[in-house]
Amino acid sequence: VGIREQLMVATAAGLALSGFRPIVHSYAPFVVERPYEMLKLDLGHQDLGAVLVSVGASYDSAASGRTHQTPEDVTVVAALPGWHVYVPGHEEEAERLFRHAVGEGGRAYVRLAERSNERRRDVEPGRIVVDRRGRAATIVVVGPLLDAVNEATADLDVSVLYATTVRPFDRASLRANAAELVVLVEPYLEGTSAADVSAALVDVPHRLVCVGVPTVEHRRYGTRREHDAAHGLDAAGLRARIGRALAAQT
Repeated sequence: VGIREQLMVATAAGLALSGFRPIVHSYAPFVVERPYEMLKLDLGHQDLGAVLVSVGASYDSAASGRTHQTPEDVTVVAALPGWHVYVPGHEEEAERLFRHAVGEGGRAYVRLAERSNERRRDVEPGRIVVDRRGRAATIVVVGPLLDAVNEATADLDVSVLYATTVRPFDRASLRANAAELVVLVEPYLEGTSAADVSAALVDVPHRLVCVGVPTVEHRRYGTRREHDAAHGLDAAGLRARIGRALAAQT
């Protein structure tokens, strides 16, 4: 259908009405933001199933300009009822989660990124993986930021929980492994899952610090790595932000 992304999603809804399991693929801003009304009405309001698969993540194609940047995508999809959202951090995890999304029915969004962790984890759809255990804080990290978080905290006594399914959020696993300080590290708009963390720990004393892409505009497009550094999402930036959170505990 060319660059008619609204029509692409509407066509997917028509295929779903005809008994097919449609898979819709494009850059994140073109599969989420541009056809958002069709996600809400054609798929959501009619309670139809489809799988959206995006590339580009928050700013993988930063040099293409703001049109190809979308750190808001998970936030806006999560605002719609009935969607499952998967953010793998390795290509083998991506295949596992994609196959699950296709087979489970319903509406799913699979967010792929250029950035990747060096090795895969044994992820289960809907579950958080405990990557390592510590006492000073619990860091919940989403998808492709796991390696950077582990590098940034290698000498710190912290637990690292790895999330690749962010909707529905695995509140039970977080609750079972939460320290008083919880740091939520997301490769998209910061604080996207803050409400889920707070709901999981509603009756547990805790302090939540959110780390992610802030709501700012960088008009010098640069590269993905330059954006990571500008937003404090490389290892050095994460070390500084997590270090400040830990220092505030004492």
